Amino acid sequence: MPSKQNSYAKPDYWSQKAFKEGYPARSVYKLQEIDQKFGMLKKSSVVLDLGAAPGSWTTWLLRNISETGKVVSCDLNPLAKDVRANNLVFFQGDLLSEEIREKIKAEGPYDLVVCDAAPLTTGNRVVDTLRSKALVEMAIWYAQTMLKPGANFCVKIFQNGDQQKLLMKMRETFTQAKGFKPEACRQESFETYLIGLGKKQTI
Repeated sequence: MPSKQNSYAKPDYWSQKAFKEGYPARSVYKLQEIDQKFGMLKKSSVVLDLGAAPGSWTTWLLRNISETGKVVSCDLNPLAKDVRANNLVFFQGDLLSEEIREKIKAEGPYDLVVCDAAPLTTGNRVVDTLRSKALVEMAIWYAQTMLKPGANFCVKIFQNGDQQKLLMKMRETFTQAKGFKPEACRQESFETYLIGLGKKQTI
């Protein structure tokens, strides 16, 4: 059985497909599969991509919205140089900073918030899972605060990161909330995704 390290080092089907189709990373096919299953994206959507670098999800979103739509992306790191478009707004900075939050809010409200961010991993599954949970909670805050009524949400989480508690929290905000693991995830990966559909009207 190949080791996890060797498996990650060797380009698999999805990595090769991403390279051929001009995406910075294989993760794009997770978003594509999520959208095909749940119908997250509309052509005129205004989308917020949290933790966007190097830009695979941003690139896919730009390719699948019209010129009337817009993608707002944010990350501590820059996007790949070829990720650019007239309807792309990119902020480089900390998603927890008040300045970045205000800039992002000014570009909304949003029809869809997505977050494929992963914490800097330590190899300690307990620590990494806790860090992943913190990122998910941050993304849920953005979704609760900046999505339009009826809008959708998708965030990556490491399994065992209080997934059921977080889904219960999401059900307070969305008409449906569920977990989903795309086929494009590596078999040995313990990541999955939380999906929120139809943001409830706030009173």
